[in-house]
Amino acid sequence: MQQTGIGVIVSLESVLAHGVREIQEMGLTVCQLNSWNDALYTPENATKVKAIVEDKVSITSLWAGWPPPAVWNFYEGPLTLGLVPREYRYRRIEALKRGADFAKMLGLTDITTHCGFIPENPATTEYREVVIAIREVARYCKDLGLYFNFETGQETPTTLMRTIEEVGLDNLGINLDPANLLLYGKANPCDAVDIFGSLIRGVHVKDGTYPTDGRNLGKETPVGEGLVDFPRLIKKLAAHGYHGPWIIEREISGPQQKEDILKAKALLESLLAIGHA
Repeated sequence: MQQTGIGVIVSLESVLAHGVREIQEMGLTVCQLNSWNDALYTPENATKVKAIVEDKVSITSLWAGWPPPAVWNFYEGPLTLGLVPREYRYRRIEALKRGADFAKMLGLTDITTHCGFIPENPATTEYREVVIAIREVARYCKDLGLYFNFETGQETPTTLMRTIEEVGLDNLGINLDPANLLLYGKANPCDAVDIFGSLIRGVHVKDGTYPTDGRNLGKETPVGEGLVDFPRLIKKLAAHGYHGPWIIEREISGPQQKEDILKAKALLESLLAIGHA
């Protein structure tokens, strides 16, 4: 996946319906393809996507979601997100395998997902079950020649490293989302880079703040207006051998989203130009 360059997350639905013109108009050269609908993972759609992006935009990886429900807070989140809840686990394993098949059709090397609130206590049955489920998906990816990447945020860096060690495969990586580490109150993202090191295979350029109560996540902000120390983060990533891609993520919609993406692009370009990476 190690393309360099600045890009943005774009939905599979958007690419199929509207192409990549808006990405190009923003002066971006790469994207991370995102989908929460595994019914779209067809050979026909793979052919369409390859024709649409050819010689225009490079796809770094497939960010593969899973079927609902999904509640993004500290109460319902552990019960609904990722591969942690037993009642949704089998269906989501199958959806992620379909995502891996689709990534292979597209000629990609990586898929990424949130695995959920991985239990902090490794002695629990729930933790062991989650490790087994992740291993099943990751081994499927390995057989296809793909990396399986964990999106950061819902677990502490130490728990994520422990999980990677116990899954025990050599095709595991990390998609570092520095804002998520803040939003979930799990770590300072700059410190997390030292824990994750060379396992980082992708980065979301996203900003935010810590939670201020025990139920709700912290707030996402425009890049540069939150608590992520991007100059230090980029320097640390470079020290661990990471030089891109840089995928801007702004989880709002409408004209403000585009404006914030362009501001993030300008900030990132200035930081990269002055030698932080």
